[in-house]
Amino acid sequence: MEENKISFKKFLPGLAWFFVVGILTLMPGKDVPEVGWLNIPNLDKFVHMVLFGTLTLLFCLPYSKTGFSFLKKRNIFVRISLSMILWGIMIEVIQKFFVPGRGFEWLDWAADSFGVFIAFWVCIKVIKSQKLQNKIPFY
Repeated sequence: MEENKISFKKFLPGLAWFFVVGILTLMPGKDVPEVGWLNIPNLDKFVHMVLFGTLTLLFCLPYSKTGFSFLKKRNIFVRISLSMILWGIMIEVIQKFFVPGRGFEWLDWAADSFGVFIAFWVCIKVIKSQKLQNKIPFY
C-alpha cells in the first residue's frame, strides 16, 4: 500500500497558507490596510470565504491522490472541513479577546464556513470524477 503514503512536502502549501491566514486574521485592527478603490460592501466576507476555502482545499487535495477508498477520503475531508470551521470560530474568539481593534463577527465565521463547504464540495467532486475515470477501461 505504498500509494497511500503522503509525503510531508504535499502539506507544505497548506501549512504555509495556514500561517498566512493566521497572520491576516490576527493583525490588529489599526494594521489592516484600507484600500479606497476596493470599497465594496462585504468584500471582507468574500475574502474570508477565499482564505478558508483555499485552506481547506490545500489540506484535502493531497488525500485525493491516494489509493484510499472513496469513503475514507470523504471521511478525511469531513474531518479537515470541521477542523477549518472550528479554526474559523477560534480566530473570531481570539480576535475578540486578544487582538486590539478587532472583534467577534458571526458573519465572518459564516463566510469562513461557507468557503469551507464550497471547498469540501469541490474535493468530493474531484474524487467522484477520479472514481468514474478509474472505471473507464480505455481512459
